[in-house]
Amino acid sequence: MYPLLDTIDTPDDLRQLDRAKLPELAKELRDFLIESVSKTGGHLSSNLGTIELTIALHYIYDTPEDRLVWDVGHQTYAHKILTGRREGMSRLRMAGGLAGFPKRDESPYDTFGTGHSSTSISAALGMAVAAKLQGSERRVVAIIGDGAMTGGMAFEALNNAGAMDANLLVVLNDNDMSISRPVGALNNYLAKLISGGFYTAMRRGSEKMLKAMPPVLEFAKRAEEHFKGMVIPGTLFEEFGFNYIGPIDGHDTDVLLDTLSNIRKLKGPQFLHIVTQKGKGYALAEEDCLLYHGVSKFDRTSGIIPKPTPVNAEGQVPSLSYTQVFGQWLCDMAGQDERLVGITPAMCEGSGLTEFAKSFPDRYFDVGIAEQHALTFAAGLACDGYKPVVAIYSTFLQRAYDQLIHDIAIQNLPVMFAIDRGGLVGADGATHAGSFDLSYLRCIPNLTVMAPADENECRQMLYTAYQLNTPTAVRYPRGTGPGVATRSVMTALEIGKGDLRRAGKRVAILSFGSMLAPALAAAERLDATVVNMRFVKPLDVELLLGVARDHELLVTVEENTIQGGAGSAVAECLLQHDITVPLLQLGLPDRFIEQGDPAGLLADCGLDASGLFASINKKLTY
Repeated sequence: MYPLLDTIDTPDDLRQLDRAKLPELAKELRDFLIESVSKTGGHLSSNLGTIELTIALHYIYDTPEDRLVWDVGHQTYAHKILTGRREGMSRLRMAGGLAGFPKRDESPYDTFGTGHSSTSISAALGMAVAAKLQGSERRVVAIIGDGAMTGGMAFEALNNAGAMDANLLVVLNDNDMSISRPVGALNNYLAKLISGGFYTAMRRGSEKMLKAMPPVLEFAKRAEEHFKGMVIPGTLFEEFGFNYIGPIDGHDTDVLLDTLSNIRKLKGPQFLHIVTQKGKGYALAEEDCLLYHGVSKFDRTSGIIPKPTPVNAEGQVPSLSYTQVFGQWLCDMAGQDERLVGITPAMCEGSGLTEFAKSFPDRYFDVGIAEQHALTFAAGLACDGYKPVVAIYSTFLQRAYDQLIHDIAIQNLPVMFAIDRGGLVGADGATHAGSFDLSYLRCIPNLTVMAPADENECRQMLYTAYQLNTPTAVRYPRGTGPGVATRSVMTALEIGKGDLRRAGKRVAILSFGSMLAPALAAAERLDATVVNMRFVKPLDVELLLGVARDHELLVTVEENTIQGGAGSAVAECLLQHDITVPLLQLGLPDRFIEQGDPAGLLADCGLDASGLFASINKKLTY
């Protein structure tokens, strides 16, 4: 089925092909990718858009000696296939299989791990400077796209790179036409011309000659900038100190090869702007690239067929995801309070803001992949009387920790955080898991931290958090909860008060958030007490001290790293009150949890009902 692709096990094999065969290889690679991802799930649209670029980069550059740094990481499937991992694609994003992002210990061709975005230029600049210090002619390429240029860190790196004499190429994969005019023959021709040796030699020779006449040199530079600014949307990058080239058609193999071949001979920082189409070559993905951005398994012929939403006899959806609960609450709350504004760093659909964005467009703000800006922007709104709700994944909130402390908590501003994907996330692995938020949140003064145990409690906690005039966080997991119906009426919970869910003997299990269901199941076998703690900060000290005095063993359970987490808060409280009682802290182990089935990952960490029972029973037998 793939006569050319089957001969490619490494980029060395690719470089043996006649360049006239590369378009055919691109067709085979695109077909293989569609077939493979339809069986495993994964990121599709963005990968279909980078096939010709990937082929051209590995054809022109001497990888892995030359370094390719991909950003964002979910546009690297073609790169994985061409670098010896074609067979491994059948277990993409599965336990023990290939990661969905570049991973240094997976392949020498993955030079830098990029699960998050906007980091490639910084990392590539470090590699380019390392090559210069080593006296090496090694080349370094940062490939940035799919929204990653909206991250401020990318511009920090551009600012630094333009002032350095390092051999760095930044390729902007512009796949949504957001900053470029339509690509045509003139732009392709100009890109070839400007990246060619004659233009570069002429430019340098002219500069050398005109240095003796500074006013003329300044005039010549301004004239050149004016000319390039008229025909090329690259003045901004030129001001950063880069030689801007493009935009060019990212699906024209010949143009890519010629341009990259010329650029590889150039010295100093270069910037190549290419335009690609997400979903290229698969009509269904071209029509709706967002639907096919991240996919589950599907039939490639019929495509993704939306499943009807199940309803019960009363016409209600029996089991909402936590993200859906948040989305419904946000719309309901916005209807009651005009001060509410919703903010997301480029995660509208993932965070459940789609309906809010449609219903309240003037109060919806997608700030791009710019988490730091999102928080300080929210702080500014809060200063002038608004009630910002920042919808953000736990793993992405990590990127704005300084803003959380400095711009919000110190000033005690009423910014509310709806933190999605708390705990393990499954196929996306360690880079996207929310393993640390309870630890890094509970140490911040002025911040109230809540963790709901079910869907209705999530809705009521969101309402509770919104009523406070201080910084608040409601942290919930990915996916559905235990199936508790949400009540339309919203009632504020008493701050810092837990809920005794089961009375038992000897052992008291203190459950935080999503761990309540397995804790109750384990408690049935142990005849243990179970407390739904609800609040990580402040703790229900009265309830905690009471169960500590009445039980032989306390057990804390959380889907968060044990170090510094909710269990640590319990230990600190007991120590502060001079209560000595055996304490077993159960949570995520001190290692990064790789991708896999979420239920299987929790079981591997001992956080399912059987694992909790085994750990507690073992402690009791000592």
